Amino acid sequence: MIESLLAYGWWVGAVLIVLGFVALVKGADWLVDGASAVAKSFGISDLVIGLTVVAFGTSMPEFVVNMVSVAEGTTDLAITNILGSNIINTLVILGLTALVYPVVSQKRSRDFDIPMSIIAGILVFAFVAVNSPFGEDEKGISRMGGIILLLMFCYFLYNTFRHAKDHPEELEEPTPDPSLKGGEISTRRALCLILGGLVGLVVGGELIVKSAVDLATRLGVSEAIIGLTIVALGTSLPELATSVMAATKHNSDIALGNVVGSNIFNVFFVLGMSAVVRPLPAYEGIELDAWTAAVGSILVWLFVKTNHEREIKRWGGAILLLVYTGYLTYRLLNV
Repeated sequence: MIESLLAYGWWVGAVLIVLGFVALVKGADWLVDGASAVAKSFGISDLVIGLTVVAFGTSMPEFVVNMVSVAEGTTDLAITNILGSNIINTLVILGLTALVYPVVSQKRSRDFDIPMSIIAGILVFAFVAVNSPFGEDEKGISRMGGIILLLMFCYFLYNTFRHAKDHPEELEEPTPDPSLKGGEISTRRALCLILGGLVGLVVGGELIVKSAVDLATRLGVSEAIIGLTIVALGTSLPELATSVMAATKHNSDIALGNVVGSNIFNVFFVLGMSAVVRPLPAYEGIELDAWTAAVGSILVWLFVKTNHEREIKRWGGAILLLVYTGYLTYRLLNV
């Protein structure tokens, strides 16, 4: 079905990618709403819902695109979707947010979350830049590498739950997704939302991956470039909208937590699961992509650690955007 539509021309692929992103984002939204309602019906606390259902929901677009990619064998797209998304999250989204209003950081973010995102980036760089110590013949993220990432994710979750339990005053109210607009959702409607969300995610993922591969072939560029740009930007749209909106309301600390948390989930959970399902071999230019993702987190940590306000100021946001512009220009000129 999708392949027959793509035969009509590149513009059909572009339209299908847009439709895929709409289905992906809406599907994730429905899934979070339905799962949160079901969890509340079982008496699960807002804390647990916020740290699991809502947090996982924000990474579902990247997760589904990656699962479809590894199933189709397009592993370059699986890696670049994550690296590109994290680069855009840090350099573009935080950069734009800081230009709107300085991004304030919380102590937890400075002392744990941002360092964890730096570790995530460095781990990926180490996996793809050096020969594997686990006996694989080619560089990349092996199944053992994926297991290591998942173990890091378990540690992150454990530490996050423990901190939230010990410091409940730091939690924002309400913790669950605000789209649960004030009323109770019936069990039947919640299950319909979950089913509709899953369908939207699967359909959206299929549309994006197959259309992106077709578009790359027609344009004569690699899947890696399409993954770093079009696919990564599309899967980062929810974070972009949330962060800029928070900045316009002077709640920019939400933006930092949203972006850093998404980056950690992307690498430790999504990339880890992808590598366990199918090893992800390195592609040309992957070292630069992985290092740029790590450098973005390092810059954010330096910005919030080197001023009394502990925030990313407007000049810091400008630097982040300039770094992204330089990176993207170099990457496109050296395809």
